Amino acid sequence: MLEFPMISRRSALKAAALLSLGSSLLTTTTACTPEERAQELTVAGGESGGFYLEFATLLAHLLQREGVAEKSLAQTTGGSLENIQRVLSGEATLAVALADAAAQAASTGKDGGQLVALGKVYQNYVHCIVREDSGISTFADLAGKTAGVGEVGSGTTLTAGRIIAAAGLSPETAGPERALKQVNLGLNQALASLKDGSIDVMIQSGGVPTAPIAAAAQDLDVRLLDLSALIPATRSQSGFFYDRVLIPANSYGDAPAVWTVGVANLLLCRRDLADHIVRRTVELLVEQAQDLVPKSSTGVQFLSPETLINTAGLPLHPAAEAAYRALHS
Repeated sequence: MLEFPMISRRSALKAAALLSLGSSLLTTTTACTPEERAQELTVAGGESGGFYLEFATLLAHLLQREGVAEKSLAQTTGGSLENIQRVLSGEATLAVALADAAAQAASTGKDGGQLVALGKVYQNYVHCIVREDSGISTFADLAGKTAGVGEVGSGTTLTAGRIIAAAGLSPETAGPERALKQVNLGLNQALASLKDGSIDVMIQSGGVPTAPIAAAAQDLDVRLLDLSALIPATRSQSGFFYDRVLIPANSYGDAPAVWTVGVANLLLCRRDLADHIVRRTVELLVEQAQDLVPKSSTGVQFLSPETLINTAGLPLHPAAEAAYRALHS
């Protein structure tokens, strides 16, 4: 895997400024010619109101504005698992997906060897949310309860299932009475179900803050459960995709800061995607990162060269690797 020395955030920002100063020259020499320009590019995103779709829309707009494609569109989808299938089938050119979902597809699917990364675009945060008046304060308190675990086709369903298994609350380990019942609900459905009490907890992956959750927290007192104690078991059972990350205080109403599970979010494509499209996309990720951070999460996630190449073991597209080397030199 491509590696560079780690640098500080201050150094990264200085480097980004230098890259920005030289970007006009670089764009002049490497921009797609009319013959190279794609007729249409599609970016598989996520469900309405979610971070995935917001990022995919920003990227699609930038690809069209900068002439990488005549037309570029974001696709509304169920999330990571569906996005990966869309890329592999050719229904989407690019896709945003969780690293654990991408690794599973790469190792088990018949076309998995075609799946490669353009970079890690941001950190994903697993939100485990209960009502403040629920009496639930730890994940262990969820035994026998009902959880909304993401829409069918979302990476949340995979990650949530692995965390639940690590906690010993899957049907296989806890038995039917103590198992945490998992129901597939998208972000907006899960929020409505949490409000009306038809589920006890919602597990959702996204940026911080996730806008619909923040909006709901204005009217509903919520508590975020600390998941950090489950990380060692989750990593032991399912792989080293899971990190300890902090959701800052007041991200959702008056909720205090809480440690949770973080998973890298990757921008993916097929290995046979044209090199010039890959190269220009990588250049835009580095040079115009300020245009690719959704406003709802500004200040929490940022794109920089040393984070983009950390793709959790999934190989970079060869043209992406070459582009990062050229930009870093």
